[in-house]
Amino acid sequence: MTADVIVLGAGSAGLAAAVTAAREGARVIVLERHGFAGGMGTASLVHTFCGLYLLGEGPPRLANPGFPAEMAERMLMATGDSGPVKMGRVWVLRQHPVEFVRIADELFRESGVEVRFHSEALRAERAGDGWQVEAVCRGQRQILTARTLVDASGDAVLAELLGAAAERTESARLQRPAYVFGVQGVAGGEEGLAMAGRIVDGVRRGELSRDTLGLHFRSSGRAGEVFGSIDLSGAEEGAYDPLDAGCLSRLETGGRLLAAAAVGFLKREAAGWATAYVSHWPVRAGVRESRRWIGRHVLTEEEVLRGTRHADDIALAAWPLESRETTRGPKLRFPDDDRAAGIPLGCLMPAGLDGIFVAGRCISCDHGAQASLRVMGTCFATGQAAGIAALGAALGQPAGDIPRRLRESFGDRE
Repeated sequence: MTADVIVLGAGSAGLAAAVTAAREGARVIVLERHGFAGGMGTASLVHTFCGLYLLGEGPPRLANPGFPAEMAERMLMATGDSGPVKMGRVWVLRQHPVEFVRIADELFRESGVEVRFHSEALRAERAGDGWQVEAVCRGQRQILTARTLVDASGDAVLAELLGAAAERTESARLQRPAYVFGVQGVAGGEEGLAMAGRIVDGVRRGELSRDTLGLHFRSSGRAGEVFGSIDLSGAEEGAYDPLDAGCLSRLETGGRLLAAAAVGFLKREAAGWATAYVSHWPVRAGVRESRRWIGRHVLTEEEVLRGTRHADDIALAAWPLESRETTRGPKLRFPDDDRAAGIPLGCLMPAGLDGIFVAGRCISCDHGAQASLRVMGTCFATGQAAGIAALGAALGQPAGDIPRRLRESFGDRE
């Protein structure tokens, strides 16, 4: 089977890349390991779009035009919310994972993207002027070819398959994974400081593990439904390795154990929780950081904090550095004057490889910068750029034209 572009992964970045390229006339095939798109926003139940809006005072302003703005509009129509909400110094848009899945299906269908769910890449290699990818679904293998590839896997899977330049932050400094689960049957229950105090009391009395201290709940926008979120250490038995099956398995079972114990405790102790129950588990724990490509430009923490702009910027990073290197909650560092940093095209182009582009949380950057770039709003923007770039490369167009083509197609950023 032959395509112009093959996209690995249908998370926020892969969805944007595939749909954008297909709308420009490309034949696109997407390989996605789950049975639906959305990545962290669906499989891991992360229920807010972060990074869509610029920092600073005043009303919310979209950071990146085109696909990110379209996703915001479609989600608002789906949820019926009036708009984004201010949380501290940042604007976020509440999203519902069920609606995200439906919207992604619509986008694929409307744009003509061919999606291969339950599929993963096993091997990739050069094939003439393009690439050949061997994919597998439940033991059955298929060979796919394309002029260009987009790695939106989140874990830089393609870099590993090709033996290409990539890097990983040491285990102790990796951003800790999130575990998010759904709860139904909450009727005007405790929240905020009252809920935090209740959990602290449960830990003090020995009814809850100390690992539960970071647990918090947020309304989904649907009657009686909330999402619980907690950061896991990832290192219950040895060093945290988000690419190791054993470690990932412990995350899943450990997260479920903490969540079930917490909901059971709150049913007994907290007002409004008597009829509460865990209604859905995530398909997978939310890994925030793992392997990253080394590209022609490695965006640094310093560049993000200074709000640096580049001649070949393809998107803006509109989220503070959100460090979660421990389970004690986030540490936010904001850029100078709340100025959004530019993400140059070189971050999407692997060093020494042509015909491959990268999008999402595995783009070329250092550990500090990744703490800003990994959020879904920014992933939509880098995915959009990767889709345009991949199609351009398939048609033999120079990569240097990509920033101009983005401006012509979607308008100027900030």
